[in-house]
Amino acid sequence: MSLDGWIKVGTRSELLPGEFRVVYDGGTPIAVYNIDGDLYAVEDVCTHDGGDLAGGEVHGFEVECPRHGARFDLRTGAVTRPPAYEPIASFPVREADGFIWTRDDR
Repeated sequence: MSLDGWIKVGTRSELLPGEFRVVYDGGTPIAVYNIDGDLYAVEDVCTHDGGDLAGGEVHGFEVECPRHGARFDLRTGAVTRPPAYEPIASFPVREADGFIWTRDDR
């Protein structure tokens, strides 16, 4: 399996359930979340005002922007609560060679 173009996030032991980690693919900040053992990666930028999402409260599969309370579905990037109306990008996650990987595939 080729991992050219993929960004190393870390290992499972470094990203436990309920935790997240932010990595960068070029200029794109990607937040990778472990929700009950499943991994999800989204762009770490609120579409309402451009603030960081990582560090905001996680409610089930939703992350809440710490600035104004917009929520996004970590599985799809869809907006689940305003004031945001535009979705955030979601990205692929894979595990290989003992590590978690993601990339900006847009």
